[in-house]
Amino acid sequence: MIVKYIGAALFFSFASLLSFTQTQHVFTHADTIRGSVTAERAWWNVTHYNLQVQFDYVSRSLAGNNTISFNIISSSKKNMQVDLQPGLDIDSVMNTGNKLKFYREGSAYYIQWPHRQNEKKGVVTIYYHGLPRVAKRPPWDGGVTWTTDKQGNPWITVTCQGLGASVWYPCKDYQGDEPDSASISITVPDTLVAVSNGRLRNQQPASPGYSTYTWAVVNPINNYNIIPYIGKYSHWQETFAGEKGNLDCDYWALTEYLAQAKEQFTQVKTMLTCFEHWFGPYPFYQDGYKLVQAPHLGMEHQSAVAYGNGFRNGYRGTDLSESGWGLRWDFIIVHESGHEWFGNNITSNDIADMWIHESFANYSETLFTECQFGKEAGADYVTGTRRKIKNEKPIVGQFGVNDEGSTDMYYKGGNMLHTIRQVINDDEKFRKILRSLNAHFYHKTVDGKELEKYMSEQAGIDLSKIFQQYLETTQIPLLEYKPAKGGYEYRWTNVVKGFTMPLKVLTDKEEWIHPTETWQTLRTSSEQLTVDRNFYVRAKEMN
Repeated sequence: MIVKYIGAALFFSFASLLSFTQTQHVFTHADTIRGSVTAERAWWNVTHYNLQVQFDYVSRSLAGNNTISFNIISSSKKNMQVDLQPGLDIDSVMNTGNKLKFYREGSAYYIQWPHRQNEKKGVVTIYYHGLPRVAKRPPWDGGVTWTTDKQGNPWITVTCQGLGASVWYPCKDYQGDEPDSASISITVPDTLVAVSNGRLRNQQPASPGYSTYTWAVVNPINNYNIIPYIGKYSHWQETFAGEKGNLDCDYWALTEYLAQAKEQFTQVKTMLTCFEHWFGPYPFYQDGYKLVQAPHLGMEHQSAVAYGNGFRNGYRGTDLSESGWGLRWDFIIVHESGHEWFGNNITSNDIADMWIHESFANYSETLFTECQFGKEAGADYVTGTRRKIKNEKPIVGQFGVNDEGSTDMYYKGGNMLHTIRQVINDDEKFRKILRSLNAHFYHKTVDGKELEKYMSEQAGIDLSKIFQQYLETTQIPLLEYKPAKGGYEYRWTNVVKGFTMPLKVLTDKEEWIHPTETWQTLRTSSEQLTVDRNFYVRAKEMN
């Protein structure tokens, strides 16, 4: 997910902005329909989307169809729920030549599927049209962006994380069910180019003056990652010699920015080298890596990462950590590409667990800094972001109602992972855990608790209380300490019950302590005690 920097520095997605400004939000039946596995969703599992669509820049409309292939996983007699947001309307639904009946409830359509005995697979083609929601402040306020380049050529794309892909095409708009593959055909004026996820399979004439570009991904993909880019694009390609062989890297920029883009995008190979070292092989070799200039800041669209950072380092030319290191690399190239491993390869079932995407992507910034400039530089970067943590509500949202939770999933989540790394106290082991996560959960959707348990098993340390402390509360662990005969007494306060996280401290030497909520004694002749800065905790000397 892309981030926004406002004043004291909060990171916002559109859905996060809503949850922040409406802290007393009361969830509705519509939220449940949108965010849960309803009975009308539970009996079928998406296997493929074949999306065909045409955008009309003049009328700000679109029309098309989506053929949804799926497996039937239970014999439920319920209707079939497909999602499409207001402004767009389904015209008809076809199944093997037969027209199916349907009705609408808000953003959900219920199709009367003809449940046939012993049927294991199904397919429906949904024809639709309408005026999709216009993005007012993309990417945070999602929808379709209708704009032009400097020469007046149409420049169109979509942003829809949190808001949902059903803002522009009919789908099963639930994050826990990804199509195993997808094909996207986009018809545009033949003076323009249409770019999308995966590889270009075909370009052919459509009606007079129009061309259709067909792109396809052969790997599972999040609904919100399937995205069109329409504009006056130029293209170039290079090959990255990666862990799984040669990876095709394709770049698309508006023709007028081609020279700037070619210079800035040289950072991609360095990013891929660092991330493959820390996270394992790029997860989508079959679909390739792609960076596409967009008319907004950026998003992690799988195998077609959106880029709009102005071809400059930092976050719009600023260093979010205020350490100096954040100006040494392009924030959008690093952060959004980090999502290819965490968010796109490993995806949370429920967006309440969006920390799986954002905390790891945030920490990828630290690991990239460390990879390029050394371990202390990485520590400078991650600790420098702490001033932006708000601790106003827990990181984990409410489940089953399409609730992202707190924007602290970025900075606080990254610092939580950095703290866990210190607890493991073995950087090579920590690196192997990150790589193992991407191998074990390869192309899968997961629950947060499942990932937490796996990390504990791989670390050989019960990390559950650490995750609970940082993800489910707003409390920062407080180490209380006071001088005592022969050393110091110390304990944890402001922690969840059972929190026993070990801590590295500096006295006259570097040593580990194991605080609990009961006073303990550290034997030392030192007249000072400080906590290692790499732990996201607070310390207070008591009288």
